[in-house]
Amino acid sequence: MELNSNVPPGPLETKWTQHKFDMKLVNPANKRKYSVIVVGTGLAGGSAAASLAELGYQVTCFCYQDSPRRAHSIAAQGGINAAKNYQNDGDSVHRLFYDTIKGGDFRAREANVHRLAEVSVNIIDQCVAQGVPFAREYSGLLANRSFGGAQVSRTFYARGQTGQQLLLGAYQALERQVGLGTVKMHSRHEMQQLVVVDGKARGVVVRDLETGETESHVADAVILATGGYGTVFYLATYAKGANCTAIWRAYKKGAAFANPCYTQIHPTCIPVTGDHQSKLTLMSESLRNDGRIWVPKANGDKRPPDQIPESERDYYLERKYPAFGNLSPRDISSRAAKEVCDEGRGVGKTGFGVYLDFADAIDRLGVDLIRERYGNLFDMYERITDEDPYKIPMRIYPASHYTMGGLWVDYNLMSSVEGLFVLGEANFSDHGANRLGASALMQGLADGYFVIPYTLGNYFGTVRAFDKIGVDHPAFKQAEAEVAERSRRLLGNKGDKTPDDFHRELGRIMWNYCGMGRTEEGLKKALVELPALKQEFWKRVRVPGENGEINQSLEKAGRVADLIELGDLLCRDALERRESCGAHFREEYQTPDHEALRDDENFCHVAAWEYTGEDAPPVRHVEPLSFENIHLQTRSYK
Repeated sequence: MELNSNVPPGPLETKWTQHKFDMKLVNPANKRKYSVIVVGTGLAGGSAAASLAELGYQVTCFCYQDSPRRAHSIAAQGGINAAKNYQNDGDSVHRLFYDTIKGGDFRAREANVHRLAEVSVNIIDQCVAQGVPFAREYSGLLANRSFGGAQVSRTFYARGQTGQQLLLGAYQALERQVGLGTVKMHSRHEMQQLVVVDGKARGVVVRDLETGETESHVADAVILATGGYGTVFYLATYAKGANCTAIWRAYKKGAAFANPCYTQIHPTCIPVTGDHQSKLTLMSESLRNDGRIWVPKANGDKRPPDQIPESERDYYLERKYPAFGNLSPRDISSRAAKEVCDEGRGVGKTGFGVYLDFADAIDRLGVDLIRERYGNLFDMYERITDEDPYKIPMRIYPASHYTMGGLWVDYNLMSSVEGLFVLGEANFSDHGANRLGASALMQGLADGYFVIPYTLGNYFGTVRAFDKIGVDHPAFKQAEAEVAERSRRLLGNKGDKTPDDFHRELGRIMWNYCGMGRTEEGLKKALVELPALKQEFWKRVRVPGENGEINQSLEKAGRVADLIELGDLLCRDALERRESCGAHFREEYQTPDHEALRDDENFCHVAAWEYTGEDAPPVRHVEPLSFENIHLQTRSYK
């Protein structure tokens, strides 16, 4: 497998502009002759489907939810970054580029990241034009706030529901095209297989989740925008239905999987309370603008927070990272929380929690302004915990939230399978080993609105003529047979454990051995336990019901089976990457003050894994990373 990034030549600042001019075009009349399948309707998929249909392509779109409005992008809370410099505080495209490269611990392509920073300014204009109700200052100008890993205010927001408002904008654009007949929308359909014909992605096999019927769909290109794989940890801030099935099936059809060990743990989530939980809840990073994070200085101090005087509190992020304080990047903030809890200074019944305290901000700004900024988040916290965060500090602890790894793509967002494009969190391209807050929404909309309309047209303009094939092609029949056999095997297995039982056990293995801290010993244990779990799954899982009906147990079983296999690849990647960088923290590789210790000589590259067969080990390929515009340096937020 050859990994050619296809980064265009020339100065970094003009690469994308020149590349747009150099790419081949498809004239408006010819666009109607090309068809594309889009799987996923979040910010990346929804914006891509709407944009491509507006251009004139024939678009067929799939989501497993009952409406595109229910895509997990709706759960994003805090905001979206853009280098507008409205605050006149020193921001620029180059600074956003620099902050993103540094935030990712120098493990991302410079060219991709600079393009992201460039188009960020267009995203805000696009969304305002759609009517997205961004927060505004008294003057009527768009407001900004700060997010982790930045010393400027560049984050645009809509209270604590920015993802929902942005998704509604993309959804309206998508539904307009559905109404015009340029997009054929299939909700409640889940991708089961990618179909590759003569080396090109030419379609998908999907399951109608209401009838159980298997359907094949043909197109000239396929776009996957199906999100990340953080549910491999079971307890996560993801929607319960979020899964890796689409990208995993593509991986098994030849798409390289890049950097699977780069998984983000978000520092501000409501802590675990017991084994009864099936997911966790995010508390937006935006809260760290005004909330101060602390724990008692003394081990085992179980006094209520209002009885612990200021002199006996440790505001550990402000102490360790004075330049960034409570807005230190997510990976650093998460590890710092784990460290103080491991020392015995955690709060709450379990001891796995730290305080996020708004008392100072309420005294300084008043409760009305805090309610205006964060009211829906405070209400959500109170409903879940039965504690009033206006009076009692929130308790937070890190949890799985995002994955920087994903299917490998080149500069044009095409995977190693020709004609298969991957957008948003489903690809690996922009965030390196750690994503900065408010950059996920930025990447999803950049890919969908401003990148794929150019690069897909370039692909069509280069290939020009596609063989006319139908669903009766042998490749589609084979894919349908594979899907049918998998369902038959799951339904015919008369075991004694549910898919959730196996998912919970998978999460235990992954969190214990491949969570915030990783060691060679632990990863090797995981690589023994995961194959055993996979074997047990196929012997003991029980899936009641039939195929030709609504069967959520069958849906779960298929997703968990894929997550178990992905967990194995994730641990392999973590074991092979013998360094610490960003969110990948190998405890053997750390500085004396417990910071990540990179090995640029041996690991300044993208690791992309190639599937070689059911019982064969995957092959690790390398794409070297070069830094010509920002010099490699030890990342510091002190």
